[in-house]
Amino acid sequence: MTAPQTSPPPISDTASSPFRPVAPLAHPTSASDRAAMGYRERFVDAYLPDHGRLAERFASSCEQDLLTVIADPSRDLPDRLGAATRLNMLGDPRIETEHPEMIDIAGAEVFIGLDPNQVDTVMRRFEGLFLERAWIEKECPRHLCRLAPYRIARYPVTNREYRDFLLDSGYDALPTSWPLGRYPAERGNHPVHTVTADAAAAYAGWLSQKTGRRFRLPDEAEWEHAAGGPDALEFPWGETFDTERANTIESGLMTTVPVGIYPSGRSPFGLDDMAGNVEEYVAGHYAPYPGGAEIADDLALVWPTGYAVARGGGFSRFRDLARCRRRHGLYPRPLYAIGFRLAEDLS
Repeated sequence: MTAPQTSPPPISDTASSPFRPVAPLAHPTSASDRAAMGYRERFVDAYLPDHGRLAERFASSCEQDLLTVIADPSRDLPDRLGAATRLNMLGDPRIETEHPEMIDIAGAEVFIGLDPNQVDTVMRRFEGLFLERAWIEKECPRHLCRLAPYRIARYPVTNREYRDFLLDSGYDALPTSWPLGRYPAERGNHPVHTVTADAAAAYAGWLSQKTGRRFRLPDEAEWEHAAGGPDALEFPWGETFDTERANTIESGLMTTVPVGIYPSGRSPFGLDDMAGNVEEYVAGHYAPYPGGAEIADDLALVWPTGYAVARGGGFSRFRDLARCRRRHGLYPRPLYAIGFRLAEDLS
């Protein structure tokens, strides 16, 4: 049965979006992808022009000038997007397959998850997005984790890096987001997505063998701590959602963008794109937190033998997925755009 529709909810407590959904929202597991995103079935144009046209503004800019624009939160999004698109044409120096930029995270005892008495608050805060209570209860209870020192990648793995993996390893799992399996060179510095959790783990294993280092996927506690920082923030930048800081549905882009073009959305540890662009697999399958109840939600019904957990928001998902504590996974439909980022053992 299709869930009843409602009017689009307010987008942000702190900023208005330059483009927003224009139709009543529908339940994400019982409606078409466009209806779940708040778009009518007919064509609706995005507010930004073609990425290539934006890049034309920077045709005469040097590499360093482009990097400066991308890192400047005072520049508007079209400028940052155009500069990063142009940088991709030149060969983005931020993307080094065998030398990904990694951020050191000190070992610590950290609290992960949500206190059960906060579930109602979260449900009220995101009312209108068809959240099911069980999805939020999956974050409970808040519990203490001991983390050894580790590294985590500043950016999610990009299309260009994944192409290098395929060429060198012979691995045959192509992202379904690559048109007919063609490498999208024009989006080389965008995060790869629509890969499987097994492919993400295979990538980490390949790079470990290639470099002699110990790459892997981060576990859930590592990912959440890296996203929310020592103060366990609700979003990587603070306690309130802001559409200017992440590429979610609220941005109106409806596609990936180059990594790192939301500098004001960076996590306290300096990590980019942890709240938007693409969702990210973490290591292991879903299991209840210590002292928590097992949640048999829609994902458990689709994957009765277990499913890989994903974290972070994405361009095709609403702001509730951008919360640092949110635990979700792959529902088998195009709306779910999942990629990954690397972690690395230090010991």
